[in-house]
Amino acid sequence: MLERLPRKVSIYEVGPRDGLQNEERVVPTEDKLRLIAGLADAGLRRIEITSFVSPRWIPALADSRELASRVQRREGVTYSALVPNARGLEGAKAAGMEEIAVFLSASETHNKKNVNKTIDETFAAFEEVIPPAIEAGMRVRGYVSTVWGCPYEGEVDVERSLAITRRLLDMGCYQVSLGDTIGVGTPGQTERILDRFAEEIPLDKLALHFHDTRGTALANALVGLAKGITTLDASVGGLGGCPYAPGASGNLATEDLVYMLEGLGIEHGVDLDKLVDVAELAQRLVGRELPGRYFRARLGERRRVAERAARSLES
Repeated sequence: MLERLPRKVSIYEVGPRDGLQNEERVVPTEDKLRLIAGLADAGLRRIEITSFVSPRWIPALADSRELASRVQRREGVTYSALVPNARGLEGAKAAGMEEIAVFLSASETHNKKNVNKTIDETFAAFEEVIPPAIEAGMRVRGYVSTVWGCPYEGEVDVERSLAITRRLLDMGCYQVSLGDTIGVGTPGQTERILDRFAEEIPLDKLALHFHDTRGTALANALVGLAKGITTLDASVGGLGGCPYAPGASGNLATEDLVYMLEGLGIEHGVDLDKLVDVAELAQRLVGRELPGRYFRARLGERRRVAERAARSLES
């Protein structure tokens, strides 16, 4: 399997949006800007920074327009934002966004919980988002949630996920990210899903978005890489979750992914030590311990080195 791995992988960082939207502590705009700048400093070149949704739905992202307007854009870095409807698109345009993302679930029940619409109603709303965004010169990415399973309906038919993905691509999305929203996926299931998708869709049109609820995110990501996927979503420190997926924990931690990619000799463009610094910042901002495994291990190593240095000075 390992001989079929890609030479280079693109990491799509979702921490500032998918990570912060579920936190109890609302992070101030200035601190979000520091976090985003730190991610760019660490080498991440695709960063999802916010969501243009009503503050009533996601109070943590109520500053979306101000944040997007104030982000110090850097050459070679793509900043994107989630946009659910025409009103959100207008906000994204006003803030100067060059890329947006739309989202829906492969499960009807989860979609209704998440956006208060059926899948068909969601696609109708997309008619007022995707074509106008493309006409305005924006790139549009799509998300399909609950591909590996739904917290309300259980197993999700891969044919439904495939049909939704085809429809998003036909509407003009340049890429569709397939999500294991509740972290139930196993490597065998991932292989079966991707084998079915590969029969009809070029894999360079797909990305994978894993949650690590059951500790299988990295294993699933490795299967995706072996199948030819070259874009993986991840979140600094493992921030994230889903408010409409009970029990879902954080996303695949960006540091864990980068550590695995380095061990496999796959190019990724990220400075791992700088990324740990950003995860440490994120942990301070949200006020709780983050679950990223490499991050926690590296912090422990740094503490031990500092303690040895302190003892050496005392002796």
